[in-house]
Amino acid sequence: MSKTKIFVVHLKEIIYTAIFAGLGILLILLLIIMFLNKKEDSAPTMATTQYTPGVWTSSIVLNDTSLNIEVVLDKDHINSVRIVNIDEATTTMYPLIAPALDDISKQIEDGVDLNAITLSEDHKYTQQLLLDAVKTTIAKATKDVEN
Repeated sequence: MSKTKIFVVHLKEIIYTAIFAGLGILLILLLIIMFLNKKEDSAPTMATTQYTPGVWTSSIVLNDTSLNIEVVLDKDHINSVRIVNIDEATTTMYPLIAPALDDISKQIEDGVDLNAITLSEDHKYTQQLLLDAVKTTIAKATKDVEN
């Protein structure tokens, strides 16, 4: 017949094994949670330091007239874009400046990326001039963030 084998298991060994198995499972769960949350947290921290908040200006010159483009920034988005010192003579000589900037400002406030802004056929060159000035102004705010 078969020989019966008897195993003696001490209660102390069972308790130690259960504790170490529990700690091992807990460690694995903590590592998984830690690495999953790190990927989700990295994106918002990069977005919060996109711009230096404030009012930033740059100027463009049309013949003898200098126009200041003013951009109001938060730390993560553009609030408004406008021309500061436009007078009646400039408005009369360059009638497309105000509507062109309004179109650009509406797209920016709607959250369109600066490189994805569509220029209308009616005032394409004027919008390109103004968009370059806006990009220059925003570049000033991003340089300060990097430093």
